[in-house]
Amino acid sequence: MANIIVLGAGLVGGVMARDLAVHHDVTCVDISNENLSKLKNIKTICEDISNTKKLKSLIADFDLVIGAVPGFMGYKMMRDVIESKKNIVDISFYPEDPFGLDKLAKQNKVIAIMDCGVAPGMGNIIFGYHDKNMKITDYECLVGGLPEKREWPYEYQAVFSPIDVIEEYIRPARYVQNSSLIIKEALSDTELVNFDEIGTLESWNSDGLRTLIKTMPHVPNMIEKTLRYPGCVEYLKVLRESGFFSYDEIDVNGHVIRPIDMTAKLLFPKWKMKEGDKDFTVMRIIIKGFENHKQVEYQYNLLDKFKDDTISMARTTGFTCTAVANLVINQKYNQIGISPPEYLGNHFKEIKDYLEKRGVKYKMRKKS
Repeated sequence: MANIIVLGAGLVGGVMARDLAVHHDVTCVDISNENLSKLKNIKTICEDISNTKKLKSLIADFDLVIGAVPGFMGYKMMRDVIESKKNIVDISFYPEDPFGLDKLAKQNKVIAIMDCGVAPGMGNIIFGYHDKNMKITDYECLVGGLPEKREWPYEYQAVFSPIDVIEEYIRPARYVQNSSLIIKEALSDTELVNFDEIGTLESWNSDGLRTLIKTMPHVPNMIEKTLRYPGCVEYLKVLRESGFFSYDEIDVNGHVIRPIDMTAKLLFPKWKMKEGDKDFTVMRIIIKGFENHKQVEYQYNLLDKFKDDTISMARTTGFTCTAVANLVINQKYNQIGISPPEYLGNHFKEIKDYLEKRGVKYKMRKKS
């Protein structure tokens, strides 16, 4: 049994805390008493972990740190944890280059695994597994978390911080085509894609490849696209082009504000999952290449729905993270430094089994 601290008790952090508490001693920290009150039979601390001194004091006696804070806090939080010489598994979708902390992690002999969710996360782990067993020529990941009930105008609900969601709509999307890095604006190149049991969804460019661009330079074609219900992308483009997602401060009747803060404040009530709401996570990964000198194609499909009174996106994200956390706790993964999830390819089957035991099932189909 390990002594684990979970930083963040939101929809995903709470799921991870409960999962880990089955076999470990878990403490959860959050600035919101409302979030913490939902965690029964788990030790909780109400504290602002953006304060470096407080954070370092809080984690001093723990064996492992789980990061589940909003993306804008993620990089600093990870740096503080590494400076405290504590191992960490993190799901924060922060914009900074994680390898900027690699030297610090190695100096402090820290295992620091980042982006350990569903995508980025499990998608990278699948990629890493096949990269060790074949020559990959093409990688495509389509992924989205959506509400079962479509409600006008956005037909979307968020389990993450609103600003983290908005980041997907404004952060330039990078993908690799014919071994060249292509950069386009987010929400570009929309396509309609059909999924069994779900119907037609709309895909668009997002910056989901993340570390794969740096760690898999030998793969000539790589792309990740986000999925939403058809039509909602137009609303988002209008908001973005009108400046509602801008970080640049403006003066409004003598009050200086960032438009993105106002937008997040307005949209959160519309995006927030309410009592009785249900969601699903859909992902399709296609990997093409050569295995034993023969052309092959692997397709992975995930359709996970709200289950056991738990939001699907929280389960698919959270259980990937807790599966990896257990690998670190049990000393099955001990690589010092920054580890993006693709480094865990050798542990794909263990992680997949862990998820299946919790009802998250990736179905694989091979063509040759």
